[in-house]
Amino acid sequence: MLQNLISSSLSFVDTLMIGQIGQEHIAAVGIANQVYFLISLFFFGISSGTSIFLSQYYGSGEYDKMRKTMAFAISICLIGSIFMAIFSFFFPETIVNCFSTDPPVVKYGVEYMKIVAFSYIFSAISSTLSIGFRSISKAQLPLAITFISLSTNAIGNYLLIFGIGPFPELGVAGAAIATFFARLLEMALLIILTWRKGGAVFAFKTKQDFQFEKPFLLGYLKTSFPVLLNEVFWSLGMTLYKVAFARLGTEALATVNITESIANFFFIAMLGIGNASTILLGNTLGRGEREKAMRWATKLIYLSIGIGIFMGALEIALAPFFTSMFNVSVAVALTAIASLRVNGILQPIKSINMTTVVGILRAGGDTRYAMATEMIGVYAVGVPIAFITAAWMKLPLEFVYLLLGLEEVVKAIFGLTRIKSGKWANVLSSKNNA
Repeated sequence: MLQNLISSSLSFVDTLMIGQIGQEHIAAVGIANQVYFLISLFFFGISSGTSIFLSQYYGSGEYDKMRKTMAFAISICLIGSIFMAIFSFFFPETIVNCFSTDPPVVKYGVEYMKIVAFSYIFSAISSTLSIGFRSISKAQLPLAITFISLSTNAIGNYLLIFGIGPFPELGVAGAAIATFFARLLEMALLIILTWRKGGAVFAFKTKQDFQFEKPFLLGYLKTSFPVLLNEVFWSLGMTLYKVAFARLGTEALATVNITESIANFFFIAMLGIGNASTILLGNTLGRGEREKAMRWATKLIYLSIGIGIFMGALEIALAPFFTSMFNVSVAVALTAIASLRVNGILQPIKSINMTTVVGILRAGGDTRYAMATEMIGVYAVGVPIAFITAAWMKLPLEFVYLLLGLEEVVKAIFGLTRIKSGKWANVLSSKNNA
């Protein structure tokens, strides 16, 4: 939760600083970051699938399998990040034009994207190593590194966006440069932490760790591939939402980026519970304690509801305060406030879905059901609603957000039904699998 708090707080500060330049800059950076959003969810999909095995192998003491799993995960993430980095560097105009043809937005978006493109490779390594530490209950280590990295990013933004002291005033390019070096620093620190002295239990060391036998690959892909597909197609769905929102104009895009940067700040607790659920229940199932895992799953759901209500109420109450920090028109500010309050109303049910789909179902290896739940919610409900209400009917943004809440309702019904059945709680470790 603390790591998510730091990330969301500094992401908010980044958007706030860029927002002082103008609405076109917010829209441009938001579009450019949509590519990072896609690739980061690819990393998250690989890491989430990997954490299922790492947590259960750690619970059963199978450290050799942990090293092999980590080696495979980093290999896949690197391949994906290199491909996306090359595409973003050489074809940024193509990407930005999918969202906006407004000349200033295209100009600033391309400028930002070309600088940060190859930092995706740094993030590939960082995200995978971070999940390794969380899987062995050492979340405080990536937390400290995240704080250092993102603090560096925020300070770099301040110096380079506005040209403070001896630093040049670079605007959007300054924000991109700060982001590039912050991600490089994060990767370097995590590598040092992973392989210092004897190395972490998941730190691969020999070429044997990169020899992936057929049974290993089949077992990994059977459970992890649905998680990867889930995250990739979910992120594509969220990108389609942005495409629909873009039909409302540059002002609406700026409003969406402001709304989401603030809303993420209030979602941190739920995200923390979802990620922690995977590790907590995975370690428990790895020890063969299936009944205990099922009892804890129920408690985690009740906890997520309570935290969702609390954070939603805070978001509703503080929406005007946070929005007032941005240098935008009155119309954008009012729409952002209304959208944030709608999101606050939906927080409890979003919290349930984060805990059930991302946390509990994945912890037990029930990834195909989790993927089906996510895909039905996004593509059968969410995407059609986004295009009908935003691109076709041109409804106000806050009403679009409210109707998109139906996606969360559908996912909650599917997720809670599965949890109640108990079919999700699978022991993946061969050592304790009865």
